[in-house]
Amino acid sequence: MNARPSDVAARFLYSARMVSLSNSQMRDLKAQAQRLKASLKVGKQGLSSNFFAALDHALQHRELVKVKFDEFKEQKKELSLQLAQKSGSHLVMQVGNVVVLYRPKPREEKLA
Repeated sequence: MNARPSDVAARFLYSARMVSLSNSQMRDLKAQAQRLKASLKVGKQGLSSNFFAALDHALQHRELVKVKFDEFKEQKKELSLQLAQKSGSHLVMQVGNVVVLYRPKPREEKLA
């Protein structure tokens, strides 16, 4: 699915319905994240609309995504919170220049 960057922001509105994760769920996600390699990198363009489109695509295919900060390392704490908020995902952990985001795949409603 090729979405325009402006359409991507509209899809993140369902994040208000997200339920917080339990401690055991967070622990399991952190364990899974240890084996992952960074699938996205924040570069010179920062958190652009194209980056959010790529993040949305990654979260649609994999619920757990690791993002590495190659640039903007001084602002990584603030930017990682923005990443989670704008992508409608949970910030699982932040270690060094790497953050892990989790967004469960939406359940498909069965048609009667």
